[in-house]
Amino acid sequence: MQRAPKPDSASVSATNTKPRIRPAKGTSTPRSTSANIAEQKVGERLAKRLAMQANCSRSEAEQYIEGGWVKVDGKVVEQAGARVLATQKIELDEQANLTALEEVTLLMHKPIGYESGEGQRPALLLLDPSKQSPDPHTAGGAAAAMRFLQRYFRNLVPTMPLPIEASGLIVFTQDFRIARKLTDDADRVEQECMVQVDSQRTLHGPLTDNVLQRAMNHLSHGLSFNGIPLPPIKVSVAKQTPAELWLRFAFKGIRPGQIPQMVERVGLHLLAIKRIRIGRIPMGDLPVGHWRYLPSYKKF
Repeated sequence: MQRAPKPDSASVSATNTKPRIRPAKGTSTPRSTSANIAEQKVGERLAKRLAMQANCSRSEAEQYIEGGWVKVDGKVVEQAGARVLATQKIELDEQANLTALEEVTLLMHKPIGYESGEGQRPALLLLDPSKQSPDPHTAGGAAAAMRFLQRYFRNLVPTMPLPIEASGLIVFTQDFRIARKLTDDADRVEQECMVQVDSQRTLHGPLTDNVLQRAMNHLSHGLSFNGIPLPPIKVSVAKQTPAELWLRFAFKGIRPGQIPQMVERVGLHLLAIKRIRIGRIPMGDLPVGHWRYLPSYKKF
């Protein structure tokens, strides 16, 4: 790891790597708290000033800035094109380094009423620092959580979307390999959903144990969607009380909108859908509306 040169007073780092995936239309990224500095039209470029102060190249200065290692008057600025005045204080963090920043993948617990991709209420609006929820079970625990950098929220691609009326795990990624796996190879990635149905009645009468078992058997074998046979799925009872009935669905190759029709076809009354796993990645204890980074060592 290349260490940052030690300037007189210092504090930030990033890479100049351009993500290879184009951003979804109609989405926006979180604004920096120092946007007024980044949009300043007078003064000299921050990268030029930092290069002189830290005795490094202009390219290295841009990497430090985009990596979140540089502060202007005590506030982190991540825009290499930002301009600063001669009176403003520039600091480079003592921990700054030029290690390349990887393309990130984010996991989110999408609430009901939000769209996975484009739309009037995209789930991307929930990507802000206050809703980051580090996973305490990953290596290093919550203390090892990645920093919140503006570059991590550009060019994010939504994959394996959920209907607006469903909740649960969705994935945004800058990594074209993950985007391709969860898009082009989606039929080979197993998903797991919790499906709530009416615990008392079906669409045709009372719900008895025999009626429920027949419905589950029919769901597991032999349904079709728009005239096309659906692949087999695994259905089991996850929770059953007089007030609640949750079924666990594990499946491959099922598209958004197919589960509601399947449930209706077997006479059950659908109340809610929540996705809890994609491939080998569970949603775990991620709160509704919150998000976290997917560690690079975890694979779908």
